[in-house]
Amino acid sequence: MSRYAVVSNDPDFLRSLRAAATGDLAGEVQVWEGGGFPASPNDVLVRLAAPSTLDVLILGPGMPMEAAFRLAGEFETQVPDVTVLLAARPSPDVVLAAMRAGIRDVMEPEADVAMVTDLLRRAVRSTAIRRSAANPQDRHSTQGAAGRVITVVSPKGGVGKTTIASNIAVGLAKSAPHGTVLVDLDLQFGDVSNALAISPEHSVTDAVHGPARRDTMVLKTFLTAHPSGLYALCAPESPDAADHLTGEDIAHLLVQLASQYRYVVVDTGAGLSDHTLAALDKATDFVFVSSMDVPGVRGMRKELDVLAELGMTPLKRHMVLNGADFKAGVSRQDAETALGTSVDVVIPHARAVRISTNQGIPLLQGTSRGPVPKALQQLLARFVAPTAPPRKHGPRHRIGS
Repeated sequence: MSRYAVVSNDPDFLRSLRAAATGDLAGEVQVWEGGGFPASPNDVLVRLAAPSTLDVLILGPGMPMEAAFRLAGEFETQVPDVTVLLAARPSPDVVLAAMRAGIRDVMEPEADVAMVTDLLRRAVRSTAIRRSAANPQDRHSTQGAAGRVITVVSPKGGVGKTTIASNIAVGLAKSAPHGTVLVDLDLQFGDVSNALAISPEHSVTDAVHGPARRDTMVLKTFLTAHPSGLYALCAPESPDAADHLTGEDIAHLLVQLASQYRYVVVDTGAGLSDHTLAALDKATDFVFVSSMDVPGVRGMRKELDVLAELGMTPLKRHMVLNGADFKAGVSRQDAETALGTSVDVVIPHARAVRISTNQGIPLLQGTSRGPVPKALQQLLARFVAPTAPPRKHGPRHRIGS
């Protein structure tokens, strides 16, 4: 059962809202009454609902726009788990101001019940996704710190970069919910949305142009939430959109995201495009992915040589052999000799990977066991320090007396 708080003095709008809050959206609708309007989240929470139970705040007709935007901005900062909606004429200026204030959606004041129902359903889902993985300590720990940028690259396509990038992101989101972003830089044929089974409303193109380039609050509204607790910024639908994005655009985007999130995982297209080079330039970690065959290993060696010539040396480098089948004639030692470097993680070939891809559920999202999840956890451990298990029986020795 959801709980809604609404600030409005329009009886028709309140009737539509109550009619929408039925069925699977049934819940208590608390209405702000009396003179004046709330000036802070505390005003709303004290009078209308306890902080732990409020799901959606609706700023309705009758509330001055300036006051609505100010209140929404304070909710975004102080109570980010609550989703805020606005009922107002959706002019470009209003929509832009709403995005900057952290408002999830803007609806017409005269919206019919069906439209209000749709917006409430999206709002309730947004709150549930945030809250299901929310951890206040993790949520605030990324603020004011530069995040870790993990760029996944390969000279060839079809070697499993997206599978590896999505599993890294899902795994990191468990330790940093709401502090992990997955960016799809395979701008022509990116597949992160399918790998996560999400339907994004916005793409990388939206995030690098216009107000989002100057305002991180606007940028956050272009991210798509995933049930695991991570956010995704997916590739544009049209392959032509890549022509309108420069390496400078990508570099600026990654710097913005790293200033707001603990982990930024970047999936890239095949080869070393300007976009990929920009992502590598801003990366703290390079994750190289090669297939377990002669063409794949030789291609990877060439890529390593090119990056060395360019002077692009990461703080940390991770070499991954994916889809490995040692019965195919190439051993780990053969691969390491050809690459001129050691291999850090070997992910075996398995049918479970294809099933996971087809279902849009990364293996690390669930509790799958087997050699592939084990190898992926080994890769994940290179980014997340293991946590010591808690003592069951207290300290073994007593210090002092």
